[in-house]
Amino acid sequence: MDCIIIDDEKMARVVLKTLCNEINSLHLVEEFPNAIEAMKFLNDNKVDLIFLDIHMPAFSGLDFIKTLKSPPKIILITSDPQFAIEAFEYDFIVDYLLKPITATRFQKAIHKAEKFELASADPSPVVTAKTLVSKDIDNDFYINIDRRLIKIDLPSIYLVEAKGDYIKIKTEEKEYTVHSTLKKIEEKLPDALFLKVHRSYIINLKKIIDIEDNSVLIKRDVIPVSRSKRPELMKRLDLL
Repeated sequence: MDCIIIDDEKMARVVLKTLCNEINSLHLVEEFPNAIEAMKFLNDNKVDLIFLDIHMPAFSGLDFIKTLKSPPKIILITSDPQFAIEAFEYDFIVDYLLKPITATRFQKAIHKAEKFELASADPSPVVTAKTLVSKDIDNDFYINIDRRLIKIDLPSIYLVEAKGDYIKIKTEEKEYTVHSTLKKIEEKLPDALFLKVHRSYIINLKKIIDIEDNSVLIKRDVIPVSRSKRPELMKRLDLL
């Protein structure tokens, strides 16, 4: 992947450059101390990935994102995760890295970018973003609650329910209400654990207590199973 770095801190650029050079799949094309210079470069050049600092003077990373017409994948760089919240509305945001950046966390972000690349390159039913995630299950993901990023442990989720323009995520410890769609969160959940059994419900297959007729019992919630989803549910349970 051809990539560029945009960060006003010289030391941050040095660290990112060093980390990029250690990854064979990355080709660092250029680095920029501000978004304006990067915009001029991108007018005549294309890249696959941008490492983008959010908090830059004069023209922030978020301002830069809004100027992109055909955006590549972006990994955000920040000292404060709250600065990344607005950017998570964009589908091309792959991940974000907190300063100081460690090699392990950097490699994980690149792995996500590579999976994104594979999913985009082959849109066939055999290889989708969803199936790629199921082969390498991340243990957590982040949700936006009142301008805070909250980490959710995936195995702790037992039910996701659609409520109009919102979804309710029920975990072993707590419930969260998020402004999103069931389809959007379904794409983030590994299909090795989760199944959409109804147009309004996604369940954790490991949390099923009982099945009766066209419903399942999880905790104290009785969840309807649509007629079209019941065969898939029964097939998946045979694998547990």
